[in-house]
Amino acid sequence: MAQTLLDQKEAGKMLLLITNSDYEYTARMMSFAYDRFLPEGMTWRDMFDMVIVMSRKPEFFSYNMPLYEVVTPDGLMRPVLAAKLGGLYCGGSARQVEAALGVEGDDILYVGDHIYTDAALAKINFRWRTALVIRELEAEIAALALGRPHRDELKQLMTKKEIVGDLLNHLRLARQRALAPLYNNNGNTDSSHGNSSVLSDGEELSVEDEEALNETLAQLLLVLEQLDDRIGPMLEQDGRHFNRRWGYLSRAGLHDKSQLCRQIEKYADVYTSRVSNLLRYSPYMYFRSPTQSLAHDR
Repeated sequence: MAQTLLDQKEAGKMLLLITNSDYEYTARMMSFAYDRFLPEGMTWRDMFDMVIVMSRKPEFFSYNMPLYEVVTPDGLMRPVLAAKLGGLYCGGSARQVEAALGVEGDDILYVGDHIYTDAALAKINFRWRTALVIRELEAEIAALALGRPHRDELKQLMTKKEIVGDLLNHLRLARQRALAPLYNNNGNTDSSHGNSSVLSDGEELSVEDEEALNETLAQLLLVLEQLDDRIGPMLEQDGRHFNRRWGYLSRAGLHDKSQLCRQIEKYADVYTSRVSNLLRYSPYMYFRSPTQSLAHDR
């Protein structure tokens, strides 16, 4: 993690720490987590161009709250009108951060782990680019790998159900058209066909053919019921490798996305399981989204 942030800083990026925690807790936690992994003589404070504690998110993104500068190691503060680079502050607002940095909008990447407090408000109110940290993502990916054979079998059954259902519906339509009353030009029912029905193309449907059609429809319904008996329990078991009660974090059913997944797509430009994953990429990397497919692309 320390090397990840150092790479970003040395690449010319300005790093800020914005937390709801108080100064004493923040200092102890950051010292423990970073100082031992930094070059000799460097502390966690040296990594960040600005530190804001007790930011009171989500209000931090919605209101202009009073700003205080932390001036002593034990947390003594004094009110200030504006933030400056290199400072340690308490409170304030996102608008004051933009003023101190001299940048705004999509020139800022905000990294957080809460879909509303971090990603949504930074995106909606300030158009900041957002990176969402989802620690459960690693467990979800592992669960998806374990459940892939189950989902493949489930998809095959769903495909069979669609094929059988489509055939059933077309036969029902053909039967509906064949059994519909036929009218002559005067609006009277045409009974010239006797005991037979007429298909849309003019071909007569005999009583025997109608009985065979009804039997075929009944058999197809039976096949659908058998498929449903297999699919139902499998759908309930889908996602059990992640959570036995709720299933997968990012999925709802077999093909749909969960509400959380839709919020991630809406409010997060990128998402990852941990910030240190950025170490796999150059700090100059530009992340591009993959091509999004639409229903008519198939």
